[in-house]
Amino acid sequence: MQATSFTYDSGTRSGSVLLDDGTPVDFDAAAFDAGGLRLLRPGQRVRIETEGEGASLRITLVTLQTL
Repeated sequence: MQATSFTYDSGTRSGSVLLDDGTPVDFDAAAFDAGGLRLLRPGQRVRIETEGEGASLRITLVTLQTL
């Protein structure tokens, strides 16, 4: 799934993304670390992997979107 980086805190390595429908979804340090990223800037397109749905949707991986 694709999303857009919305917030990122380098101290906690957590933040949030906006899904294409505008829904914000938070991610934690484990999801950030799983993608092997070192930094994330607001507005970057990212690829995410999730589990669950609705209110229990959880991001398990955040990485940069490549073409």
